[in-house]
Amino acid sequence: MQWACLLLPQLALDTALRQQPDPSLALVLVSGPAQRRMLHAVSPRARQLGLRRGMLLSAAQVLTGELVCVEYDPRAEQATRQLLASWLYGISSQVSLDFPHALALEVGASRALFGDWPAIEQRLHEGLQELGFRHRLVAAPNPYAACVLTHLHPRLGVDDSHLLAALDPVPIERSGLPADAVTVLTRSGLRTLGAAFAVPRDSLARRFAPQVLVHLDALRGLQSPLLRYFQPPDRFDARIEFEYEIDSTQALLFPLRRLTADLAAFLCSRDGGVQQFDLWFEHDGQPDTRLSIGLLAPERDPAMLFELARNRVDHLALPAGSRGLRLQAERLPPFVPAARDLFDPRPQQAMPWEQVRERLRARLGDDAVQGLGLRADHRPERASGDADATGKASPPVALPLRPGWLLPQPQPLHDPHLRVLSGPERIESGWWDAGDVRRDYYVVETAQGQRGWAYTAPDASAGPFMLHGWFA
Repeated sequence: MQWACLLLPQLALDTALRQQPDPSLALVLVSGPAQRRMLHAVSPRARQLGLRRGMLLSAAQVLTGELVCVEYDPRAEQATRQLLASWLYGISSQVSLDFPHALALEVGASRALFGDWPAIEQRLHEGLQELGFRHRLVAAPNPYAACVLTHLHPRLGVDDSHLLAALDPVPIERSGLPADAVTVLTRSGLRTLGAAFAVPRDSLARRFAPQVLVHLDALRGLQSPLLRYFQPPDRFDARIEFEYEIDSTQALLFPLRRLTADLAAFLCSRDGGVQQFDLWFEHDGQPDTRLSIGLLAPERDPAMLFELARNRVDHLALPAGSRGLRLQAERLPPFVPAARDLFDPRPQQAMPWEQVRERLRARLGDDAVQGLGLRADHRPERASGDADATGKASPPVALPLRPGWLLPQPQPLHDPHLRVLSGPERIESGWWDAGDVRRDYYVVETAQGQRGWAYTAPDASAGPFMLHGWFA
């Protein structure tokens, strides 16, 4: 089992249903000219109400009043295929879109990482259910056989020794052969692939076009026509259009959750993260509203991305109702998970500092969280200051002992029992900015046992001392 095929029998319908808060709606896809609107696809609930594909929209509206109509959009269907191909790229680097309504991926090389086919199948099945797609999954020695077998089996794994036994009963109409070849074979009494395989090759070569023999050989693995492999894009761009204007930001949470989940799936396939993404709220008659969300470090957890976006959207005042929501991400740096010790004493529900920091920024604002960084200055009052909230600073130089608490302004230190523990350390700097200082610093201990950092004028070891900081 070197190849797997993912058949998506209701891709266009699932694309529309997963954008609805309630997937059990009686939803139909509508297509055709304005004078003759027809049902392109119907949801399970709509099928229970008696609606069928190909039915006139006017007749469907007579049968039920709870009908939800969505325009069939081939571009949205194709965009969903691209999204799924990007998601499958996280399982295999060889993903093909050459098969209609299906995606093929090479899984032989993936077994070393994800396990045998049952483990890969379970992983794919659970992921597709979470994304909201009905599907069929079959593994076979070659992609062409896997694609044909998905039309008969919802979930199956076939190895080389059982391939012909699985292909023989396949009806010739489900074999993927051209329509004219299927007609001739059926009229000749060859109604299954097993019967077609039994016909001598010379006879098939005389009666049919060369691609018929090539396809039959490809199914058995005798030759493998080349496939075009999918390459994931370098940016993420997804959009959800609404049937009516949405004025409340609370009503935008479901499409926002869907878009951030799709972004997370896309990022996992690239083994990367996102550090900035834009939300576009589309309006009628006026420019779209842009909300840019920046992160201090790359992230790809869907829950975290959704919470960050939701907190920003909650504080957003839209100028008008929104008819669509779009998410774009172009900066996709590599993702490095936060390292934790094997025997980490923190409880499992403890949140890493990186996620706490992002939540604080999202709820309190970008300027509410500040970092502390070192500066290239020997003067203590100018050696540190605000930095970006990442907390990343240049590696500090080797400095003598420094206090953890620096006073805003030095204060005279009056203690007749003051004891000098170490020093002096001469600091002389600042001539270039008219802030020149010349001080001799000492580590001292007061009569109460407190350790402080104090200085005197140069060569005045007996005082008076000016207290500049306290040690913990």
